[in-house]
Amino acid sequence: MKSRYPKGWDEKRVRLVLSHYEDQTEEEAAAEDDAAFKDRTQTAMEVPIQLVSTVRELIAKHQSTKQIETAADHVC
Repeated sequence: MKSRYPKGWDEKRVRLVLSHYEDQTEEEAAAEDDAAFKDRTQTAMEVPIQLVSTVRELIAKHQSTKQIETAADHVC
């Protein structure tokens, strides 16, 4: 059975991400977590499991809208 990856992902990318997290020290992981929570452009929240796919779809739509807007800005 062939593995399926999300759009834009492949085995190489998955291995790179796994390597990043498997190879980092506890201090590096803590620093990465701290930096993520200091980013004022994003937030963390609990989402009921039943809503995860819907939230992912909304994020994907938002990201694609942002990409279109950015591309349009560069055309002008």
